[in-house]
Amino acid sequence: MAVAEAARGDNSSSHILRSSSLTLDTSLSLPDLTPPLIELCKDLFKKWSELDDSSFSVETVSGGITNLLLKVSVKEEDGNEVSVTVRLFGPNTDYVINRERELQAIKYLSAAGFGAKLLGVFQNGMVQSFINARTLIPQDMREPKLAAEIAKQLHKFHQVDIPGSKEPQLWNDIFRFYENASILHFDDIEKQKKYETILFKEVYNEVVEIKELTDLLNAPVVYAHNDLLSGNLMLNDDEGVNEN
Repeated sequence: MAVAEAARGDNSSSHILRSSSLTLDTSLSLPDLTPPLIELCKDLFKKWSELDDSSFSVETVSGGITNLLLKVSVKEEDGNEVSVTVRLFGPNTDYVINRERELQAIKYLSAAGFGAKLLGVFQNGMVQSFINARTLIPQDMREPKLAAEIAKQLHKFHQVDIPGSKEPQLWNDIFRFYENASILHFDDIEKQKKYETILFKEVYNEVVEIKELTDLLNAPVVYAHNDLLSGNLMLNDDEGVNEN
């Protein structure tokens, strides 16, 4: 039951994070991805290492904007079935997401009741506990009661203290995006023509102006989601809203 307990387990800081050196190919189809995915799970969770591959089942989970989400269900030797979520990072997403910072934050956010618990990491992804809930769709966001609950949960989210720099990362991210975007080149001639119409200097000046205006607000710095799309919210109809 060691793996089952880890998958369902507590969020204590003493939990040892499992890690694997394996990398999964995100371009593979689900049937082709399943065998290396099973190998990954066996490598991370030693309790499963001797199970037959037939004890594992894999399916795609809806949602996820920059990641491929997969549900892995495992029938253990005692007959219990345990499910985990395998999150595969999308190609080139490291350009826009600080993965080290993300992994640090997930531990504290899950301890505060947001999202799934982090169970393990590998070269291009992570494994988390499975949340039995559905991903919201844009129409859900229009429901007054649900919108109010999202706002309430977001307020609590902003109160979670994440160790580390309190410097606003939003501006660092935006300027990093700008730097990456301003040096792109497309092999597609039509895309390159459209790209060359972008006035990057004007974009830069406008971002600087907005930053200077927001600096005047003296607003508190909080840990923010910055990507509050319907696909990043999950709803358990019995329990309310969870941030993904």
